[in-house]
Amino acid sequence: MSNYDNIKFIRITFPAENVAHVELNRPEKLNAFTTEMFANLGLAFDRLSKDSAVRCIVLSGAGDRAFTSGLDVTASSGGPVFSKDSDDDVARRARNIRHHIDELQYSISALERCEKPVIALCHGISFGAAVDIAVASDIRYCVADSRFSIKEVDIGLAADLGTLTRLPKIGVSYSWAKEAAYSARIFSGEEAGRVGFASRVFKSKGEMVEAALETAKVIAAKSPVAVQGTKALLDFSRDRSVEDGLRYTAVWNAAMLQTEDVGKAMMSGLRKTKPTFEKL
Repeated sequence: MSNYDNIKFIRITFPAENVAHVELNRPEKLNAFTTEMFANLGLAFDRLSKDSAVRCIVLSGAGDRAFTSGLDVTASSGGPVFSKDSDDDVARRARNIRHHIDELQYSISALERCEKPVIALCHGISFGAAVDIAVASDIRYCVADSRFSIKEVDIGLAADLGTLTRLPKIGVSYSWAKEAAYSARIFSGEEAGRVGFASRVFKSKGEMVEAALETAKVIAAKSPVAVQGTKALLDFSRDRSVEDGLRYTAVWNAAMLQTEDVGKAMMSGLRKTKPTFEKL
């Protein structure tokens, strides 16, 4: 596991077989994101996606106060968005800013790009990038007294790392999504559960982490061919017609149904035993 030892601000542990636990690890700064931290989050998930020993990933924030407070504006103030070089014209500055945004989007999209299911655990302050991360994950849990905000309009911009693209597609009311995004108001974990933003709401962070690890262990015990195929097909079908989704599913399973995992699963069902599956 030395491949994960030196990723600054990101701590990765392996609390159960085939389960990885990723922690945003800058608690003294409320896990606020610097440009380097965004890049390292993407690096971590790209590595985990390729790791055949990992089948499910839990993502949380270190410390008791915050999942993440979002962008560390002070640490990021030297980037292309804030620099105003008089030698650059508007087109050149816009190009540099677009490339910067592309890089940050790529890092957040690593969670969705990751072949393994990702369970995001939100607690405490969960502003800005916290929502980007949550909606890029497969499953969202939160603590009842979590404080969420799509904070970007309060700092003069439209959220640009995925919230506005993914939030309307996770099952919440479009009206609710727009209200939350336009107003930047704080909403609680209890409300997040009620409107469908989170699938489970807990009393404490400890209870949430424990439950998430149990869920991850259940997922990790399934056929990785089946689980990773399910994620790929769900994500493909979300943005396409039913006809396109069905066609893609048929092509996908034309290959994947030939796995030995199908036979193992069926035989274990008949014998009432628990199957074990090889690495993918």
